[in-house]
Amino acid sequence: MSKSELTTHDAEEDARNRDIKIYINGDLVHRDEAKVSVYDSGFLLGDGMWEGMRLYDGYWAFFDAHMDRFFDSCHAVSLDVGMDRNGIADALRRTAEANGMTTDVHCRLMLTRGIKDKPFQHPRLSRSGPTLVIIMEHSRPASGLQDKGIRLASVPQVRGLPHSQDAKFNSHSKLNCVIACLQAEAAGADEGLMLDPHGFVNTTNACNFFVVRKGEVWTSTGDYCMNGVTRANVIDLCRRNGVPVHEKNFSLYEAYSADEAFLTGSFGALTPVASIDGKAVGTGARPLTTHLRALYHEAVARDVAAQAARAGQVET
Repeated sequence: MSKSELTTHDAEEDARNRDIKIYINGDLVHRDEAKVSVYDSGFLLGDGMWEGMRLYDGYWAFFDAHMDRFFDSCHAVSLDVGMDRNGIADALRRTAEANGMTTDVHCRLMLTRGIKDKPFQHPRLSRSGPTLVIIMEHSRPASGLQDKGIRLASVPQVRGLPHSQDAKFNSHSKLNCVIACLQAEAAGADEGLMLDPHGFVNTTNACNFFVVRKGEVWTSTGDYCMNGVTRANVIDLCRRNGVPVHEKNFSLYEAYSADEAFLTGSFGALTPVASIDGKAVGTGARPLTTHLRALYHEAVARDVAAQAARAGQVET
């Protein structure tokens, strides 16, 4: 990929990240010393769950929603977290403090089933408890993303049926998304636009996908897509602010002729889409995307302020 090309997770270079400390099962170690066992179930099998979160002014935006997803996912696959939400919050606090981080920080919280006695599949071979890793980086989305937008290519790799591997899991098993990303790259695009098993537009390999048509916001039904916290917030913001929004089936035909399109995710918030399969999206004007992005940042500010107020009440 050339330097002129961007993905939704491209960030501005920050030299401080060369010396960050990583949380591993209670220990904080320099990134160069951060290691897990080759027998860890996450490395052997992709057996684990993760969350991506953003730190704003000392608080994790929409923390409760992220913890709902994280604990629900772990429960669904009988993965013992080993601590409650307060324990996770404390581990995050310790990691942020060790790195002197307060804002413009992205976190990847990862939990696996832990070290296995033998390099085989059965979950009962993981007998020493889970492995919890927290990576935090000073991270601001690349400045060119909002102006340039992302180029998408529809790809053969699909979002599967829930009884195959439910896309609502933020699991370590991401090979289907990696394959979609490779297919998009081969097509000369930045990310892959993935369809559902019935051929309707679903998500990209990394983010949830929305289109704007005649003043209406459309996204997938949610049956086969990532259980996105940002996605849910954008849908709620539309409803609260009088913007018609529909979770529905729609085809590539309707995506190609959209007036605007954008992606959602905790890292980039709302990222505009410039083209799909080489076809420019609309005229390049993005008034509704810009409006929703502003509403989203206001929602982040409200959530952070509410958390700060609750923390102040607890302290007093």
